[in-house]
Amino acid sequence: MRTTVDIPDSVYRELKLRAASEGTTIRELILEGVALRLGSRGAVPSHKGRSRFPVIPSRKPGSLKLGEEGVYEYIPIP
Repeated sequence: MRTTVDIPDSVYRELKLRAASEGTTIRELILEGVALRLGSRGAVPSHKGRSRFPVIPSRKPGSLKLGEEGVYEYIPIP
């Protein structure tokens, strides 16, 4: 179903920034918000298995603790 909703510019800018920082889309954020408001969290499409970038390989996933400087050892900066 398609619909049109007027969103104030300031709210849209914040939404766009949040989507980018979380590696998701504006559509997914809006659907998540609607589902939360309606109390049907399970109605949000799941995208499990989708990697968020950058991906840092680890022998023990979830165990890598990086500080602000440590991340540059794993992510090349041109």
